[in-house]
Amino acid sequence: MGDPQMGGTSSAGCKRTFHKRAGQESYCSSSHAALGRTGVKLQKPFFFAIKDLGGDDRIKPAKKIPCPTIDSINRSLEVLLHMPLFTDQCGFTISLPHAPKRIVSIVPSQTELLYTLGAEVTGITRFCVHPNTWFQTKPRVGGTKQLHPDRIRELQPDLVIANREENLREQVEAIRNIAPVWTSDVHNLPTALEMIRQVGLLINKPSAAATLINSITIRFSEMKRPSKPLRVAYLIWREPYMTVGGDTFIHALLQEAGMENVFGNKTRYPTVTTDELRQANPDCILLSSEPYPFSEKHIQALRDAGVNSPAYLVDGELFSWYGSRLLHSPAYFESLNEKIRTTQP
Repeated sequence: MGDPQMGGTSSAGCKRTFHKRAGQESYCSSSHAALGRTGVKLQKPFFFAIKDLGGDDRIKPAKKIPCPTIDSINRSLEVLLHMPLFTDQCGFTISLPHAPKRIVSIVPSQTELLYTLGAEVTGITRFCVHPNTWFQTKPRVGGTKQLHPDRIRELQPDLVIANREENLREQVEAIRNIAPVWTSDVHNLPTALEMIRQVGLLINKPSAAATLINSITIRFSEMKRPSKPLRVAYLIWREPYMTVGGDTFIHALLQEAGMENVFGNKTRYPTVTTDELRQANPDCILLSSEPYPFSEKHIQALRDAGVNSPAYLVDGELFSWYGSRLLHSPAYFESLNEKIRTTQP
C-alpha cells in the first residue's frame, strides 16, 4: 500500500487530497495508516492478513476482525478534514484538533512571544525569565538543553514549542511521544518574523501576530544606522573566548544594527584567542550579557591581555532573542551606536 503522507495511493486507489485554508493544510485518505497518524480512530479494527506464503497470497480481510463500515470511515474522514496540519520551520508536520490551551514552551524568547500574543502556557524552562509573572508562577521543566520529559508529561500539554538550536534533537524526539512538538529554525529577521506568523496561526492568534510583525518591521525600517559600519567582535563566552559566525541570528542582527562582524567568515560559535582578537583589530568588542554574564572586570582582563580595541557590555537578549523582544532592539541599537561613536578615542 502506498503511503498517503508521501503522496501515494491506497489499495482502493484513493490519492491524497489537500484542503488549504487560512494558511493551514489538511488532507483525507481512506488509508487507515493515515488516520492513525492523526490520532483519529475508526470505530472498528481494520486489518488485512495474507493467508500464507505457500498458498493463496491474495490480501483478504482477516477472519473474525470486521472491516469498518462506509459510514464510520466517512465520519472519521469528516473529523480529519477539519483537523488542521501545521508544518514547522524544520519541515515536521503536526496536527492540532483545536487551538492549544496547555502549551509547554522550552525556548525563552518564544515563551515571551506566547505571552505577548495572549497564549495559554502551562510550563516553561528555568531560563524563561520573561515575563517575570510567568517566571515566578509557571511550573519549570528543566533547562533548554536539560529538559525533564517526566515533568512535561505530568503537565499533559497539547503542544510543545521548541527551537532547533536551543534544544537538543534527541530530547525533542523523546517529547514527541508525549505531545505534538512544533520547532522553529530562525537565522535572521525575516525568518524570525515568519516564526511569529506561524506561532500566531498555531495558537489561533493570527491578528495579534500580524500586528506584532508590523510593529517590529516599522521599527527596524525607521532605525538610524551609522553611515560607516562599525567593525565589531561579539563575544558570548570566555575560557575559552567564543564569538559568533556568519550563519547565526546574532550575526544577522549585528548587520541590522549597522555593524560588521569581523568573524563573519567563520561558522556557528567558534573559539577565538586574544591573538586573533588583536589581529582582527575590530573598532570595538561587544561583551554579551548571555550566555556568559560578562562584567566590567572582563573588560579589564582583555586590556591586560593586550587587546587594545575598546570593549562594551551589551544586552544579549536584544541581539539574540527572536520573539517579541525584537520590538525593543532597534532603539537599543541606535543608543549603542551613539554610545560607541561618542566614547571611542
